[in-house]
Amino acid sequence: MSKSLGNAIFLSDDPATLRKKVFSMYTDPKRIRADIPGTVEGNPVFIYHDVFNPDEEEVEDLKTRYRQGRVGDVEVKEKLARALNDFLDPLRERRAYYESQTGLVDEIIYEGTLRARKEAHETLRLAKEAMGLSRVFTRIRHRAERRRKKLEKAG
Repeated sequence: MSKSLGNAIFLSDDPATLRKKVFSMYTDPKRIRADIPGTVEGNPVFIYHDVFNPDEEEVEDLKTRYRQGRVGDVEVKEKLARALNDFLDPLRERRAYYESQTGLVDEIIYEGTLRARKEAHETLRLAKEAMGLSRVFTRIRHRAERRRKKLEKAG
Protein backbone atom coordinates (compact mmCIF):
# COMPACT_ATOMS: atom_id res chain seq x y z
CA MET A 1 0.00 0.00 0.00
CA SER A 2 1.22 3.50 -0.70
CA LYS A 3 1.50 6.45 1.69
CA SER A 4 1.00 8.88 -1.19
CA LEU A 5 -2.50 7.52 -1.79
CA GLY A 6 -3.43 7.86 1.87
CA ASN A 7 -3.90 4.12 2.27
CA ALA A 8 -0.84 3.06 4.22
CA ILE A 9 -1.26 0.73 7.17
CA PHE A 10 0.30 2.38 10.19
CA LEU A 11 1.51 0.63 13.32
CA SER A 12 -0.79 2.98 15.24
CA ASP A 13 -3.94 1.95 13.31
CA ASP A 14 -6.61 0.38 15.49
CA PRO A 15 -8.11 -2.96 14.37
CA ALA A 16 -11.20 -1.37 12.78
CA THR A 17 -9.14 1.12 10.76
CA LEU A 18 -6.80 -1.64 9.62
CA ARG A 19 -9.74 -3.82 8.56
CA LYS A 20 -11.21 -0.92 6.57
CA LYS A 21 -7.88 -0.37 4.80
CA VAL A 22 -7.49 -4.07 4.00
CA PHE A 23 -10.98 -4.19 2.54
CA SER A 24 -10.14 -1.26 0.26
CA MET A 25 -7.03 -3.02 -1.10
CA TYR A 26 -6.70 -3.64 -4.81
CA THR A 27 -6.98 -7.29 -5.91
CA ASP A 28 -7.48 -8.81 -9.39
CA PRO A 29 -9.36 -6.33 -11.66
CA LYS A 30 -10.43 -9.13 -14.02
CA ARG A 31 -12.21 -10.92 -11.22
CA ILE A 32 -15.64 -9.32 -10.92
CA ARG A 33 -17.26 -12.29 -9.13
CA ALA A 34 -16.01 -14.84 -6.62
CA ASP A 35 -16.64 -17.75 -9.01
CA ILE A 36 -14.19 -16.37 -11.61
CA PRO A 37 -10.64 -17.72 -11.27
CA GLY A 38 -8.25 -15.04 -10.08
CA THR A 39 -4.58 -14.24 -10.28
CA VAL A 40 -2.55 -14.56 -7.11
CA GLU A 41 0.80 -13.39 -8.52
CA GLY A 42 1.24 -9.66 -8.01
CA ASN A 43 -1.98 -9.46 -5.98
CA PRO A 44 -1.19 -7.19 -2.99
CA VAL A 45 -3.56 -9.07 -0.70
CA PHE A 46 -1.65 -12.30 -1.25
CA ILE A 47 1.70 -10.54 -1.02
CA TYR A 48 0.65 -9.37 2.45
CA HIS A 49 -0.58 -12.86 3.31
CA ASP A 50 2.81 -14.31 2.35
CA VAL A 51 4.58 -11.86 4.64
CA PHE A 52 2.24 -11.52 7.62
CA ASN A 53 0.08 -14.64 7.81
CA PRO A 54 1.98 -17.31 9.75
CA ASP A 55 -0.56 -20.02 8.78
CA GLU A 56 1.09 -21.20 5.57
CA GLU A 57 -1.54 -23.92 5.02
CA GLU A 58 -4.32 -21.33 5.16
CA VAL A 59 -2.48 -19.08 2.69
CA GLU A 60 -1.89 -21.94 0.25
CA ASP A 61 -5.55 -23.01 0.56
CA LEU A 62 -6.70 -19.44 -0.16
CA LYS A 63 -4.37 -19.20 -3.16
CA THR A 64 -5.59 -22.51 -4.58
CA ARG A 65 -9.25 -21.63 -4.12
CA TYR A 66 -8.70 -18.10 -5.48
CA ARG A 67 -7.10 -19.49 -8.64
CA GLN A 68 -10.05 -21.88 -9.03
CA GLY A 69 -12.71 -19.26 -8.36
CA ARG A 70 -13.85 -20.95 -5.15
CA VAL A 71 -13.23 -18.12 -2.66
CA GLY A 72 -14.27 -14.50 -2.62
CA ASP A 73 -12.22 -11.41 -1.91
CA VAL A 74 -14.17 -10.86 1.32
CA GLU A 75 -12.94 -14.10 2.89
CA VAL A 76 -9.37 -13.54 1.68
CA LYS A 77 -9.33 -9.98 3.02
CA GLU A 78 -11.03 -10.97 6.28
CA LYS A 79 -8.29 -13.51 6.96
CA LEU A 80 -5.63 -10.97 6.03
CA ALA A 81 -7.10 -8.38 8.41
CA ARG A 82 -7.09 -11.00 11.19
CA ALA A 83 -3.46 -11.97 10.45
CA LEU A 84 -2.33 -8.33 10.35
CA ASN A 85 -4.14 -7.50 13.58
CA ASP A 86 -2.64 -10.57 15.26
CA PHE A 87 0.79 -9.40 14.08
CA LEU A 88 0.27 -5.82 15.26
CA ASP A 89 -1.43 -6.51 18.61
CA PRO A 90 1.84 -6.99 20.57
CA LEU A 91 3.23 -3.81 19.01
CA ARG A 92 0.09 -1.91 19.95
CA GLU A 93 0.38 -3.16 23.54
CA ARG A 94 4.00 -2.05 23.79
CA ARG A 95 3.17 1.31 22.26
CA ALA A 96 0.33 1.82 24.75
CA TYR A 97 2.68 0.94 27.61
CA TYR A 98 5.32 3.46 26.52
CA GLU A 99 2.68 6.14 25.92
CA SER A 100 1.38 5.63 29.47
CA GLN A 101 4.83 6.00 31.06
CA THR A 102 5.38 9.75 31.19
CA GLY A 103 9.02 10.62 30.61
CA LEU A 104 10.17 7.04 30.02
CA VAL A 105 10.77 7.49 26.30
CA ASP A 106 12.75 10.69 26.96
CA GLU A 107 14.83 8.84 29.54
CA ILE A 108 15.49 5.96 27.13
CA ILE A 109 16.54 8.40 24.39
CA TYR A 110 18.80 10.31 26.79
CA GLU A 111 20.46 7.18 28.20
CA GLY A 112 20.85 5.75 24.70
CA THR A 113 22.48 8.96 23.49
CA LEU A 114 24.99 8.88 26.34
CA ARG A 115 25.79 5.24 25.61
CA ALA A 116 26.13 5.91 21.87
CA ARG A 117 28.49 8.83 22.52
CA LYS A 118 30.66 6.64 24.75
CA GLU A 119 30.76 3.88 22.12
CA ALA A 120 31.50 6.36 19.32
CA HIS A 121 34.33 7.93 21.35
CA GLU A 122 35.90 4.53 22.01
CA THR A 123 35.50 3.45 18.36
CA LEU A 124 37.14 6.66 17.16
CA ARG A 125 39.99 6.20 19.65
CA LEU A 126 40.59 2.67 18.39
CA ALA A 127 40.47 3.81 14.76
CA LYS A 128 43.00 6.59 15.41
CA GLU A 129 45.22 4.15 17.27
CA ALA A 130 45.03 1.62 14.43
CA MET A 131 46.01 4.32 11.91
CA GLY A 132 48.83 5.57 14.12
CA LEU A 133 47.17 8.93 14.57
CA SER A 134 46.55 8.94 18.32
CA ARG A 135 49.87 10.65 19.17
CA VAL A 136 49.44 13.15 16.35
CA PHE A 137 46.02 14.18 17.60
CA THR A 138 47.32 14.41 21.16
CA ARG A 139 50.04 16.86 20.01
CA ILE A 140 47.52 18.85 17.97
CA ARG A 141 45.14 18.99 20.94
CA HIS A 142 47.91 20.18 23.29
CA ARG A 143 48.97 22.91 20.84
CA ALA A 144 45.36 24.02 20.41
CA GLU A 145 44.83 24.14 24.18
CA ARG A 146 48.02 26.19 24.69
CA ARG A 147 46.95 28.61 21.94
CA ARG A 148 43.49 28.94 23.48
CA LYS A 149 44.99 29.71 26.90
CA LYS A 150 47.28 32.38 25.38
CA LEU A 151 44.34 33.98 23.66
CA GLU A 152 42.30 33.96 26.88
CA LYS A 153 45.15 35.66 28.77
CA ALA A 154 45.59 38.24 26.02
CA GLY A 155 41.89 38.88 25.62
